[in-house]
Amino acid sequence: MTWVKVCGLTRPVDVEAAVAAGADAVGFVSHPGSPRYVSLPMIAELADGVPVTRVILTVNLGVRAALTAVEATGVDGIQPYGPRAAEVTAAALDAGVMVLRPLQAQAGLELPEEDGSIPLLDTPDDDVLGGTGRSFDWSWVRGLGRRFVLAGGLNPSNVAAAIRLVRPWGVDASSGLEAAPGIKHPGKVAAFVQEAKRA
Repeated sequence: MTWVKVCGLTRPVDVEAAVAAGADAVGFVSHPGSPRYVSLPMIAELADGVPVTRVILTVNLGVRAALTAVEATGVDGIQPYGPRAAEVTAAALDAGVMVLRPLQAQAGLELPEEDGSIPLLDTPDDDVLGGTGRSFDWSWVRGLGRRFVLAGGLNPSNVAAAIRLVRPWGVDASSGLEAAPGIKHPGKVAAFVQEAKRA
């Protein structure tokens, strides 16, 4: 059964909706430039006691700052973006932290060597790190031969088709489940998880 993450959560009610829907993980964005930004103290509050995997998305942080963010928020995993993402990945894995390693999808993509992290394949965009609301050509990532998480423009209406075509280990969605930027639509969240789990 496909692992499902709901990302970009900003309110307790949205976290509760994701957990109630059966999501395996929830994600919080710590980048101030995002409409889904949540401060570290607020992430700690949102993540406290949540019975599924909790992931913090970081941007342009070095190793020390990234690990400090994980510790300060009490989350289980990190999704690091930026030029030091490889260093953060290695350090987080050494610390026993789950890592979703963001990579831009492209034709002929070759995944990095297995290191314990889980590649998260997202729509390429020079200006936006994630949450583009746009999907990419899923045929690019068929038959990669190892577990990965599919992201980029997924929503309740297309996630089942994506899973049937690509057979990812997991899926991740954010903007496709919103009523407004940073505000989740509970019906979309529930439908997304349901469609993903039965695909």
